[in-house]
Amino acid sequence: MDKILNKTLRKNRVRAKVTGTAERPRLSVFISGRHISAQIIDDTTAKTLAAATTVGQKLTGTMTDKAAHIGKEIAGKAQKVKIKTVVFDRNGRKYAGRLTALADAARKGGLEF
Repeated sequence: MDKILNKTLRKNRVRAKVTGTAERPRLSVFISGRHISAQIIDDTTAKTLAAATTVGQKLTGTMTDKAAHIGKEIAGKAQKVKIKTVVFDRNGRKYAGRLTALADAARKGGLEF
């Protein structure tokens, strides 16, 4: 129970400081045991501008490889809707491992954060 509570507290602490605007939307990342999802969200209008997920895709490799693939995919979709800079929302997770792989791949794909 404490593990869930601590993650919720970390998530709320990050979200209190990180908000997405029309000029600089929020890149929110969710990582479960099997899948990885990333969304680019404009919080002023509460709209998702671009999204990428491993659900329904036949990706092979480790979760770190899947995270890097989603990072590239979300960067490509962001360029299609003319988004260059985002605010990174790590969703209460430590910036390590899979999250780092996704962020590095998104940076290589052209996103700035």
